[in-house]
Amino acid sequence: MEGVSVRKIKKICVFCGANSGKDVVFVNAAFHLGEVLGKRKIDLVYGGGKLGLMGCVSTAVAQHERQVLGIIPSAFTVNNLVGETCGKEIKVATMQERLVMMMELSDAFIALPGGFGTLEELFQMISWAQLSIHNKPIGVLNINGFFNGLLSFVDHAVKQEFITLRARKILISATTADELVDKLQAFRFESDPALSKLKWSPTSSQKEKLDLTLRL
Repeated sequence: MEGVSVRKIKKICVFCGANSGKDVVFVNAAFHLGEVLGKRKIDLVYGGGKLGLMGCVSTAVAQHERQVLGIIPSAFTVNNLVGETCGKEIKVATMQERLVMMMELSDAFIALPGGFGTLEELFQMISWAQLSIHNKPIGVLNINGFFNGLLSFVDHAVKQEFITLRARKILISATTADELVDKLQAFRFESDPALSKLKWSPTSSQKEKLDLTLRL
């Protein structure tokens, strides 16, 4: 990365499945990502609990003595539905509140393989970046080609002129954890001149927080 200015990343939020997937390669990659974050002295923000890939990443980060923060809706804690969070836990009322807090407390975002919830979190964060609600880097760890179809779809949407080339640059991808973190650190946000003029309502006089409810 010689000659490239590096973004300081202290906390990365990881979106991933509460299942482990069909192939052990996903579990191994999730553990390895946690090890990479730990060795680079990067703390973890995630969705809480210990199920699936979420448990793999959080366990690996904790084993390297980095801070782990799970942000979890209270509904998931009933009857120990998702297991014990590895590290500190913050309970919130709604899924939306969880995602807003993840955005505020993280310096970058990584998506591992997962289902609808993972994809929702990934694309919500991308759309908020497109709207200049935040300017933090977002990437997918394309393990075993898992995201090939999704990346092809996004490129198809660009060709059909539903996604701009500027917006396409928001989504980073890599096949290894080290490469992805390097790309996140090198990322330079390019805002849309029109969308960057949007004003988001502050909800606190002490610290400007964002009202992310769009009334369209």
